Amino acid sequence: MQELTPILAAASQLVDFCRARGWSYCLIGGLAVQRWGEPRFTRDADLTLLTGFGGEADFIDGLLAEFMPRRPDAKDFASRSRVLLLRAENGVDLDVALGALPFEQRVIDRASDYEFRAGCRLPTCSAEDLVVHKVFAGRERDWADVRGVLDRQHGKVDMALVRRELEPLLEAKEEPEAMVKFEKMVSEI
Repeated sequence: MQELTPILAAASQLVDFCRARGWSYCLIGGLAVQRWGEPRFTRDADLTLLTGFGGEADFIDGLLAEFMPRRPDAKDFASRSRVLLLRAENGVDLDVALGALPFEQRVIDRASDYEFRAGCRLPTCSAEDLVVHKVFAGRERDWADVRGVLDRQHGKVDMALVRRELEPLLEAKEEPEAMVKFEKMVSEI
């Protein structure tokens, strides 16, 4: 097996922990971009963990027993923001989104394993769900990632699925201009 980068080692530690407990999860963010888009440097591993509404404390407590919190009020912050900020034993940051929405369940259902290195298979969200996440986040880096996925996966991304998932999320966020920007990008590619 090839030696793992610190990010992959940290992601593997988190995935192994979740897998051992039978939890539902998948990687999103920069590691998913490495699979589907233009690979770029990422400092952390992002994971969506399906917790539902109301049972988050058990997941948070379990994770905090294994991983170091990145802030003293990590449990309260996670309960408010639905993101648990952790650090792996090798010092790499881990962002665990506490998923509960039907969209997040579908993202995890559509996830598949990807072999980042020999012997290192980790589940990532689909290319379509990565595009949805990135458009929803809407930072400049996210838009660059969207373009990278659409360029690299040209003709392979199920655009109907992306639109079906993205439109209601952007409506709820009251950001219809993001859909306009997305459609313009699609037409340019």
